[in-house]
Parts: sequence; structure tokens; C-alpha cells
Amino acid sequence: MTREEFQDRCRVRRLNIGDSVSAFDCYDEDLNDFILNEASLYRNALLSVTYVVEDKITDEVLAYFSLSNDKISISDFENKTDFNRFRKHKFTNQKRLRSYPAIKIGRLAIAKSAQRQSIGTYLLEFIEDFFTVDNKSGCRFITVDAYADAIPFYIKNNYLFLNNDDEDNRTRVMYFDLASLL
Repeated sequence: MTREEFQDRCRVRRLNIGDSVSAFDCYDEDLNDFILNEASLYRNALLSVTYVVEDKITDEVLAYFSLSNDKISISDFENKTDFNRFRKHKFTNQKRLRSYPAIKIGRLAIAKSAQRQSIGTYLLEFIEDFFTVDNKSGCRFITVDAYADAIPFYIKNNYLFLNNDDEDNRTRVMYFDLASLL
């Protein structure tokens, strides 16, 4: 599916307070449970905002993602030297802060019926555009705690590992630098 076909077929809609999704299956029970049972609770508590991708004709939910605020800070690194190495080539001296604003992709899931159609890549591009073209606040990075199975997908889409502290974990913290798009 091309980007134009995606835009012709799909709409991205923010779930508002009171909205719910009644059917979704992406092969992952945790991701299914979030959109079916928890997304509205997170929204009501102002912890994250979830967006659904719907088929314009059938209204079927093809995918969803949730976003929340995050930061990349000195505490994400084993020591100050590693943090300084991270920010050295990204910021001039006057912009060397102790933390930098980010948006976290808390969940991203594609329904079984829509997998292997590049929808995940289009959603990452949508999020990137959302925070560069239509930016509502200062946000330099996108972060994600990527499941081991999803790491190749994020690498393919130019995400990098934040550090090596989580190499043996079930998830790895990865990031994308939005300044690379400017």
C-alpha cells in the first residue's frame, strides 16, 4: 500500500473521553487488552492519548497508537559521561540541559487484517509530522520501549537504542531524533 492509498483508505482519529473500541485483534493479548479496556482509563486520568486508524468505508479499527509525554535525561544513562556523549553532537553548548523533551509511543498495534501493509511505518511518519509540522509544544525526540520482536521494525524506521543497559530485557528503549527531519 502506498502512502496515498493509506490516506485514501484510512483516517486517524483521536479517541475522546467516553469513546471505546469494541473489537480489535493484533495477535498480542496485552495490546488487545489496552485498546479494548484500558485506553479510556489512561485518557480519563490524563496519562496518555490514544489514536485509532479506521477504515473509511467499514469503520474497522485497523491500528492504534497511544502517546504520552516523556523525556531523555541524565538518569537514562549509566553515568554522566554516557549522557554527555549522547548529547554532544545533537546540541550546542548553550542547549546542554539535564533533560530533553520527548513524546513516548506507549502502544502501537496493527490489526491482523492490516498487517504487512506498511501501516506501522505510515503511523511513525504521522507521529513524526505531528511533532514537527504541527508541533504544539517543544519536543525533540520520540521514545519507545520496543518489544524484542518489534526492534527490527523500529531499526528499519531509523530508531536507535538509547543505551545498552537493557540489552537482555524484554523491551529496549529506543529513540528517534525529530531534528533529523528538519
